[in-house]
Amino acid sequence: MTKEDRRNAFLYCKFRDEQYALYDEFAKRNGMLMKTFLVLNALFYADEGMTQKQICDRTFNSKQTVSLIIKNLLADGYIELLDNKEDRRNKIVRMTNAGRTYAERPVRHITQAEDTAMSLFSPEEQKQLIDLSRKFTKRLTELVNEDLINKDANEGKKQ
Repeated sequence: MTKEDRRNAFLYCKFRDEQYALYDEFAKRNGMLMKTFLVLNALFYADEGMTQKQICDRTFNSKQTVSLIIKNLLADGYIELLDNKEDRRNKIVRMTNAGRTYAERPVRHITQAEDTAMSLFSPEEQKQLIDLSRKFTKRLTELVNEDLINKDANEGKKQ
């Protein structure tokens, strides 16, 4: 690993953190926590609703976090829980009209900003950005999880 590798990793992660902070500040300006905003964003575009597991998968939040957000949104009247005909154990979470009204302006604004920012790249640049970001995330995930696997294996040897 070179000094330039470390510098570029720092810069890439700094840009990612800057984006994260941008979403966090935007959510706060709209009176909500960022994780709640991410759940509302996912639900807004899911006309038929989603299960909590699907919300977890889409937003990369834990079951506990999504459960708490759902509880709060339900209490505010922004979502409803419906029976799931395909899996009775899991309810469908769907936005109410009040929820759609509450979320529409910020969700549409952020979506338009994201779409416009991407459109400023050429199709080749878009593909390259997506491909390289996917590749970085995949490799980072493997390396982070490798450390956990090695730690678990070493813990097993100590016992």
